Amino acid sequence: MKIKICGVTNLDDALAAIDAGADCLGFNFYLHSPRYLSPAECARIHSAFSIQHSAIQTIGIFVNAPITFITETLDACGLDLAQLSGDEPPEMLAELRGRAYKAIRPRALEEAEHEASRYTPFASGQPALLVDASHPKLYGGTGQTADWSLARNLARTYTVLLAGGLRPDNVAEAMRAVEPWGVDVASGVESAPGKKDRRKMIEFVRAARRAVAQLA
Repeated sequence: MKIKICGVTNLDDALAAIDAGADCLGFNFYLHSPRYLSPAECARIHSAFSIQHSAIQTIGIFVNAPITFITETLDACGLDLAQLSGDEPPEMLAELRGRAYKAIRPRALEEAEHEASRYTPFASGQPALLVDASHPKLYGGTGQTADWSLARNLARTYTVLLAGGLRPDNVAEAMRAVEPWGVDVASGVESAPGKKDRRKMIEFVRAARRAVAQLA
């Protein structure tokens, strides 16, 4: 089970997330996000920890970005994967050849299954889908809780990364309900948008790891 701390904006928070026990770090390249980070700053942060913490998976979050920007940013920053969090077509996922996965925000089971079938995974060892809360205007990061029953249905077939309103006090319940491949948190471990709270990250990871042990 993987734990992703998303929306990291500075080196101190990256190191604190790693120390807390995160497996994956997410860096947001969507200009309208309060957690936006420039590629140049991301490259600086990544280079400062990547050699010592090479096992940490690093992920760039993109929303309706051109594929050239995605690939150039992944390469320049040394990131492992792209998370496509906008309205990207399945063809873009195919073009990225295993370097990306799709975030979806389904409102009903039929919609969830349809979306999942369109975005076939292209590589192992990574999520096939990120399941987030549905919102009519925003592309994630809302703090709203995802529909766990929909996520559970998808998790029976796909490697699902569960996002949407997760916090230290509900992540264990979410994991028992969904049994996902991994969990993704941003606002639930922050003191302010883009500023992580070390104590909350530690509590989140501990709660998630305890839930894993109980499910085993």
